[in-house]
Amino acid sequence: MPETLIVSEPRDGRPEHTLRVCALYPDLMNIYADRGNLLLLERRCAWRGMGFVLTGAGLGEAVDPDAHDLFYMGGGQDRDQALCAQDLVDTKREALHAAAARGAVVLGVCGGYQLLGHSYELGDDVLPGVGLLDLKTVRHEGPRLIGNVAIEVTLPDLDGARTIAGFENHGGRTHLAAGQGSLGRVLAGRGNTGDSGAEGARSGNVVGTYIHGPLLPKNAWLADWLTHRALGLDRPLAPLDDAMEDAAHASARAAAGL
Repeated sequence: MPETLIVSEPRDGRPEHTLRVCALYPDLMNIYADRGNLLLLERRCAWRGMGFVLTGAGLGEAVDPDAHDLFYMGGGQDRDQALCAQDLVDTKREALHAAAARGAVVLGVCGGYQLLGHSYELGDDVLPGVGLLDLKTVRHEGPRLIGNVAIEVTLPDLDGARTIAGFENHGGRTHLAAGQGSLGRVLAGRGNTGDSGAEGARSGNVVGTYIHGPLLPKNAWLADWLTHRALGLDRPLAPLDDAMEDAAHASARAAAGL
């Protein structure tokens, strides 16, 4: 059965809201500071007096589509990603589709992003994906796409465009189908293919991106957007003192040349 990893509740009583997160393959898909993304979500919930529950689902473990508000999958080595790809299709695909259909957030970073599509071709081997995003990834014989990256995004419930900044490091080239929207427009860096001008992909509350290093501590506003969408709130989250978070975001932007 999936294992509960973190339970956090405020000391002054039962919280009005609790964010329930399921980390998919936290031991195998976790090579790009992915725990930092989960810890930031927990801290920002705690600072607002909100509850937080983190559950890990590994190989062979089915997930309940109604038991979690946000599903998260990070990046992994090729061998580990191959193990997770088949298991993801065999034991979790239907649940993830059901969760996404009811409005749960599904976030994939790097390798997790690739597995949200239809397939990842590595030479003669093809890893299956869950098909939540209409895309496919192909391992390219050219150089890896590595470096600081920044993209401009426009998301529902937010006024105006925002910037996501971080680091990318991937050998795969991800190709979006004609009707599949990207997450954002590349301002600096390489993005999905190195020359498409697009980075990541989004369909409703399903989000995939190559940006890590890690993603959310450098873009705290995005963590709040994901939390707000996952909980289906009808009012904004309470503001926080984000001086340190804003400085981290500014540093990531500067590293990308913005």
